[in-house]
Amino acid sequence: MSAPAPPWLTVDRAVVSIALVYPMRGPAGMFGPTCELCAQLAMEEINRCGGVLGREVRLVPVDGGAPPAEVAAEVETLVSVGAVQGVTGWHISSVRQALAPRVAHRVPYVYTALYEGGERTEGVFLTSETPDAQLWPAMRLLAGEQGVRRWFVVGNDYVWPRRTSRAAQRYALRGGGQVVGRHFLPLDAHDFTEVLRRIEHSDADAVLMLLVGADAVRFNRAFARSGLDQRCLRLSTLMDENMLLASGAGATRRLYSTAGFFAGLVTQENLDFHGEFARRFGVEAPPLGSLGESCYEGVMLLAALIGQARTLDVRAIETAADTVAYHGPRGRLRLRQRHVRQRIYLAEADGLDFTVLAQL
Repeated sequence: MSAPAPPWLTVDRAVVSIALVYPMRGPAGMFGPTCELCAQLAMEEINRCGGVLGREVRLVPVDGGAPPAEVAAEVETLVSVGAVQGVTGWHISSVRQALAPRVAHRVPYVYTALYEGGERTEGVFLTSETPDAQLWPAMRLLAGEQGVRRWFVVGNDYVWPRRTSRAAQRYALRGGGQVVGRHFLPLDAHDFTEVLRRIEHSDADAVLMLLVGADAVRFNRAFARSGLDQRCLRLSTLMDENMLLASGAGATRRLYSTAGFFAGLVTQENLDFHGEFARRFGVEAPPLGSLGESCYEGVMLLAALIGQARTLDVRAIETAADTVAYHGPRGRLRLRQRHVRQRIYLAEADGLDFTVLAQL
């Protein structure tokens, strides 16, 4: 007698199953729990309202912190056997680049992480920030108000930091400044001795951080210990409240972040989101931040795409995409050319919290 199929390979025609790809290990694993809970909250809200196409929505977790080829192979198997009818979640661009060509033409794929821009694969829909709308306005504002002219870029060594670094070079020149150095580190970096030495000798007055999760946390601590926070401000396009908390108040002086969502935004939609999250998961739940919130939006957008098209067929969903809108903690958002149109903010760390300074 053959062994029973694993639960994740079971096909249930009464449900719409979504692969939720989020990091359970590696430097990004630190905000995996928030991603999972935010996605679960969205799923439960959708199901209370009747589900999708009259069917219950279920989430199938996939470890997006595994090597990209492994993640792509696992999700492709889920799609091939009919165990999932859509994909969403926060994961790094290397995972997206491995995954999209294998599944996006077969099922809708909502990618929720900020990324380097330029994704054009059929069936991929994107909810988060790109450098032209996020990084350039932040660099321009800091140049004008803080007098920043000399930038040093430190990032992890993969596609998002490298391509964003090239964009930063253009933006710095456009604003009358320059990038005076770059240094790329492998994921799960612990030793920052060399990059701190290079920053000190570069006479930079600002550091652009393109580091993921725990790598950014460890860099923040090392940066503060070196005393460079007395001379250089830091700007990150990937710094949420979980990372701020892990860095510690002593490592967040003159640290700025730019994103489409901060937990401290005072809007009715955000207050409602916090209330629902606390009621469902309790006050001991992981802190809300932009990365977890993006997974809530990913599930909501995927449900809206399927609902608007009235089918699971990815070509029909693609055709109807520009008519789709959905509601979430950032208010009512719409798609344009498969990217969500959104507001972007600049915030400054104040100990373990962010204070939103401006809408960019």
